[in-house]
Amino acid sequence: MTANVAEEYGSLQLLDAEPPAPTAKRAPVRSRRSAWLVPAGLLLLSAVPIIAGAVRIAELGGGATVTPENARFFTSPLPVVLHIVSVTLYALLGAFQFAPSLRRGKRGWHRAAGRLLIPCGLVAALSGLWMNQFYALPAIDGAILYGLRLLFGWGMVLSLSLGAAAIRRRDFARHGAWMTRGYAIGLGAGTQVLTHLPWIVIFGVPGEFTRALLMGAGWVINLAVAEWVIRKRLLATTRKTAVSRAG
Repeated sequence: MTANVAEEYGSLQLLDAEPPAPTAKRAPVRSRRSAWLVPAGLLLLSAVPIIAGAVRIAELGGGATVTPENARFFTSPLPVVLHIVSVTLYALLGAFQFAPSLRRGKRGWHRAAGRLLIPCGLVAALSGLWMNQFYALPAIDGAILYGLRLLFGWGMVLSLSLGAAAIRRRDFARHGAWMTRGYAIGLGAGTQVLTHLPWIVIFGVPGEFTRALLMGAGWVINLAVAEWVIRKRLLATTRKTAVSRAG
């Protein structure tokens, strides 16, 4: 996502007076490859929730047996279908927004994807909040998890709204920061798989309180990483500005 003007339009580089060494020709290739590691990691993190969502939609469309665990989805399928479709688009498109070659080199694609990302993110967050409020949730979810879903769901709505407002002001730095936070919250389900898996392997199925902590940890971890990325961008921009002024 666009973090600042320098990232959006790139920076000028002076040409060397002497031909580059043979090893220097391979550096841009390695750099381009490494730049795709982040989008690839985000896609991998999204894989399990996306696959689970696809299975859920197939279940709803295929006339699966109604059980106490899935009855709420059959009773009111529209919110969960909207949630799954919007989250899938949001996760996939959002991952590619972290690819520098697309963000900088293909600004038209970046803007077009962004216009779709914000509505998808808002639908995902609001449909999740609706389900949290009106679905008959399993007893194991409990009041703590209910509160955490409210907190992070509205946090996602706020982040996307502030990100949209920032880009209208052409405030690229704040736009990138808020969109990064919103994406981190939206990708919480992927990290929650990782927080649950070790516990289940070692201790078995978590109880109500432990489940809430593991779910909350997924969102907190993502936001912590997002803040680290935002601070790293800010530091890089500050350094570039200082070098530019010094020159």
